Amino acid sequence: MLYRRFRPRNRKGEIDLVCRHGPTLVFVEVKTRSSLAFGRPSDAVDPDKERLIIQGALAWLRMLHRPETPIRFDIVEVVMEPGKPPGFTLIDNAFGLPDGYYR
Repeated sequence: MLYRRFRPRNRKGEIDLVCRHGPTLVFVEVKTRSSLAFGRPSDAVDPDKERLIIQGALAWLRMLHRPETPIRFDIVEVVMEPGKPPGFTLIDNAFGLPDGYYR
């Protein structure tokens, strides 16, 4: 892990975790729920949330002056049901840059 809770200075965007997997920068959204009664934690990552994560990732790349760096967006689901050990699910490449986004 390179960084936790990154917020750009312009306050547009947010990243829970910035990690590296080989040459790839991985921007991770962590979603935690106490049960699956209302769906999977990743269901909360809607297009508006994706846009905030992407804005944060692009701000990170601008800070590095390395827009050509390969990137990936992952989601980690954490389910903490009472009386059970926490459950973790990693969703690799949960979403990508939509058409029209420039790095």
